[in-house]
This record gives sequence, structure tokens and C-alpha cells, in this order.
Amino acid sequence: MKDGKYIALVTGATGGLGTDMCRTLAKDGYYVVANYRTDNKAEEWHAKMKEEGFDFAMAKADVSDYHEVEAMMEKIQEEHGVIDVLVNNAGITRDGSFRKMSFENWDAVIKSNLYSAFNCTRCVINPMIDQKYGRIINISSVNGQRAQFGQANYSAAKAGMHGFTKTVAIEVAKLGITVNTISPGYIGTDMVMAVPQEYRDKIVANIPMGRLGGTYEVAHLVSFLASKQAAFITGANYEINGGQHVY
Repeated sequence: MKDGKYIALVTGATGGLGTDMCRTLAKDGYYVVANYRTDNKAEEWHAKMKEEGFDFAMAKADVSDYHEVEAMMEKIQEEHGVIDVLVNNAGITRDGSFRKMSFENWDAVIKSNLYSAFNCTRCVINPMIDQKYGRIINISSVNGQRAQFGQANYSAAKAGMHGFTKTVAIEVAKLGITVNTISPGYIGTDMVMAVPQEYRDKIVANIPMGRLGGTYEVAHLVSFLASKQAAFITGANYEINGGQHVY
């Protein structure tokens, strides 16, 4: 804890989802540490957040690199304390049909989306065990639950995240630590809103609610799963996709 607040680390914090996760967790009383990879973007983001009244602690690392993560986690613990809440949010896409997919694009997506979850969780799990408290939240995707043309790499990584969630959850269930997955559908991030209107219209047409999800909606679910009130929920996968995929 830091200044009486639980410490929450959000990876990939400077993206659309990460930003609202950081804001919401801070509003709900957490001491937020924001992970980033690129200096210039992070500096601009941090300045913007300060203008909004949020002064997040910043932590640099490429979360696909275990040794960078290890160094980042050690620094966070020295400067702030043990991480109580870990949100594995960082990830990338490198889409393309499988028959044309390069090894480099397969490798980059698996490392950024799946290895990152292992790297960060492995570095926080023992301190959480020692303090008998922790919340780990893995951000997967609807496309880890269903088929999606051109995303063999991304779908494999996101499906793998929930398999990882379930096993780690039962291993630490008696130790005060919960591990859960959130699988968003199409959310109105800057990336999605940059898609030409005609394509966005086709996406929305396949969502029973008839709209894109809000980043704030995913962020509130993250904050709920991070809370003490969610102590009996573990190994679960929360779908937040407007009814686009149900089973």
C-alpha cells in the first residue's frame, strides 16, 4: 500500500482502455502506477492527465521482455510498495490471413499479449502471496472466444490469457488472491474510431445493442474486480461485448 491506498499497476496505460482504467481506479481510491513503453507518448499523456487532475506514477518497460518487467517491478516496489492490483492490459495487433502471416507478426503478438501476462504476473505473484492479498485482471478479447478472420495470432494469444487465468486462479485461491479475465468486444477507442465510418457501421450492425462499448464501461468492471467486494470471484471470464458473442 502507498499512503493508505492499494497500489494498482496498469500495463499499456497510455492507450484508450488503459487511460480510463487509470482514471477510474484513481477515482475509486487506488494509487495508480501507469506502465508505458514509448517516452514521447508517455510524456504527453502524463502531462494531459495532470491537467485533468491525475498525477499517476509512471513505470517504463516493454512488458513483452521479462527482464525489463523484472527491473520495472523491483523499482516500483522500492519506490512505492508491493503491487496489490495488476491489470494486464498491454497488447498489439498484427492482422493478416494465416497463410500470409509472417513469423515476426505471430511472434510479436504472442509476446506482447500473452508473454506479457506471464512476465508481469510472475513478478508480482510472490509478493502478493507473502501479503496474502492481490487482484490480477487480464484483459483478453471477444476474439479470443470466437473465430475472427485475420487474427490467428491475436485470437490465440487472447484465448491463452484466459487459460492462464483459470490455472493461476486455482493455484492461489486460498491465498487471498483472485485472478480474472475481462473479454471486451468492440470498444470506442481512438483506434476503432479511426476506422472508416462504413466499416464501423458494419461492426455496429453485428452488435445486438447497436453501439460500440465505452472505455469507461470496461474500466468500471476492472475497478469492481479489483475491489475487496469481488473477493469470491476468481477464474472467471467477464464478457463485455453488447451481446455480440454469447454462450
